[in-house]
Amino acid sequence: MFTGIDEVDWASMEHACGSAEDVPALLRGLASASADERERALDGMYGAVHHQGDVYDSTLACIPFLFALIARKDVADRGGVVELLVSIGGGEDAEPPGSLDPGPASDSASGSAFAPYAQARAAVRAHADVFAGLVEDPDPEVRRAVPPALVRFLDEPARVLDVLCERLEDEPDAAVRLALVEGLGLWARLHPDTAAGALDRLSALGTRADDPALRLAALGQLAGCAPERLPADLVPMAIGLLRARSRTPRQPDRPQGPGTGTLIGQLRRLGPADEEGSQLLRTLHTALGGRVAERIALLNGQLTSPDPADRCNAVWMSAGLFREWRASYAEPVALIGGQLDTDEERLRDAAVCVLEDLFTLAVPAAGPLAALVAARPGSRVRHWERGSPSLGRPLKALTRAGDARAVPVLAELLERPDAPRDLGYEVRHLGPAAAPLAPLLRARLADVPLASDDTCDRAVPLLTALTALRDSAAVPEVRRLLRGAPEGLRRRPALLEAGVRALGAFAAAEGAPVLRDLLTGECAVAAAAALWSVERDTEAVLPVLRAELAADGSPGRRAAADALGALGPQAAPALPGLRRLTESGDVWERTSGACAVWRVTGEAGPVLPVFRTAWRENACTRGTIAACLAEMGPSAAPAHDLLRTELANPRRHRARAGGYGSHDVLEDEQLLRTCRTALDDA
Repeated sequence: MFTGIDEVDWASMEHACGSAEDVPALLRGLASASADERERALDGMYGAVHHQGDVYDSTLACIPFLFALIARKDVADRGGVVELLVSIGGGEDAEPPGSLDPGPASDSASGSAFAPYAQARAAVRAHADVFAGLVEDPDPEVRRAVPPALVRFLDEPARVLDVLCERLEDEPDAAVRLALVEGLGLWARLHPDTAAGALDRLSALGTRADDPALRLAALGQLAGCAPERLPADLVPMAIGLLRARSRTPRQPDRPQGPGTGTLIGQLRRLGPADEEGSQLLRTLHTALGGRVAERIALLNGQLTSPDPADRCNAVWMSAGLFREWRASYAEPVALIGGQLDTDEERLRDAAVCVLEDLFTLAVPAAGPLAALVAARPGSRVRHWERGSPSLGRPLKALTRAGDARAVPVLAELLERPDAPRDLGYEVRHLGPAAAPLAPLLRARLADVPLASDDTCDRAVPLLTALTALRDSAAVPEVRRLLRGAPEGLRRRPALLEAGVRALGAFAAAEGAPVLRDLLTGECAVAAAAALWSVERDTEAVLPVLRAELAADGSPGRRAAADALGALGPQAAPALPGLRRLTESGDVWERTSGACAVWRVTGEAGPVLPVFRTAWRENACTRGTIAACLAEMGPSAAPAHDLLRTELANPRRHRARAGGYGSHDVLEDEQLLRTCRTALDDA
């Protein structure tokens, strides 16, 4: 199977880690008799030869050898190699069959950055008959990996459809049958003009198949490619099928594999306990998309299942719904809170993980969170093999929900020598309820050494908390830190700015001398903004802010504009610079400049067009813009259509494909509140 491998000039090729001279060993490792070696070789292929989906010259050179390998029935774990080939050929990002000419088109693209990907797809398609020969392979893992390979790469649609339908009749393995159903759905999506036969088969399976899992799979595929064919009672039907499936004895989804420390091994061990069920319901949820009421009803059914694996799958699926769509989630969140009182560690951890990112949306689960924190003291702190401890997830979720029951527990931690350093960042979410923590926070700040390697890491979270509490009694501790630290430490922006912001929030006269000393340093803009909060000294502050505003290319221009806006009419001499900033190529600079122009002049006309453009260009600016529109009152009326449209949009403003941030839900909920306030006060 490796004939000619040593004649390839691998040393002249590259992959993600440099020279590709190690590729022959990886390829041979895929055929090893050792399970550990096979897993390490597959991990190496994904980690170097096909790193993060990239295609290198060495990736292309591997393709014939990978096909030779999967054709050998005496080689174990070939299913993973089939999946690797599908990914190399383009996987979910590939064009449908027939869209890419493997001949001249790929040659003409050779000068572009996409040429290797086109060549990889053409090479996999050229060998696609090998996939057809695997539909009856003795290894069910191979048979399970084959349907998407056939649909994507064998350029004979009618033949592929026949193969899928015939195998559904004869296939003995339940997991492979589900893969065949997914293949039918994929085929229907890629060939919509001739999909009637595939859709008829899916409709029949969804209503008449004996296996509840097969029916669920068919319904999920129909939801994605032909929602008009779904039954009217989809949700109760899906919940009933889920219950029926849970009562059916099942084999483990995949072999557990060796206990290697590879990324592939870790992903296998961290995967859902019921991978098959997770995939079935994830497909259905994804296909339902913005049909939020149905998805909530489906989640509620999953979360009340007697099977803990079903409930665990529901918890993980809820996270995507909460992050992407706006709705009233009190019922499913309360049901997720109900999963905390369980001995099923995987289920409990999943629930805590989801609640942690919900902030105030987690309020319906606050009672169970508080009970968990009280019952499991060990969950209050997370210890790491390296680095300092951090706040435990249940306590963090309770704190972020703004629940006062977190306060005595946080107080107890603050009295411990090894208190989690990130605690200070979370205190602000408690609002006024956190006031009793102020003396303990001050005491810890007073104990921070002035010349330690971790001074900044220890001090900044504490300063953040005290700033949120506006605890003016902490001025001496902040002055000590800013004046007593060695020069090198005092030049660290994070430490300086946190201290300066604290003094500005305290608005205490005792902090003014320190702020004046910083007006000529790297933290001049922040110091000027804080000094204005303390003394309203326009003569001292205005020159600093105008100088920064005039510095083209300076990263501090936005902060200077924000500070000038706080001065209001007294910043009038800076208006020419602020108006120039509203024409900046940077959307954030334009936004800050426009906010400042309004706050200085009270004139809405010049800034509303800037807001409208920025609102559409970058959704992340909307919170800042909405806050300024709320300040403007009736003057903002010409832009109220933006606010109404936002409130009517069922999708969160920061929802995006391929990633998310832990604070996305929080920031979206804040935006909605601000929009309502702006409209109510107009």
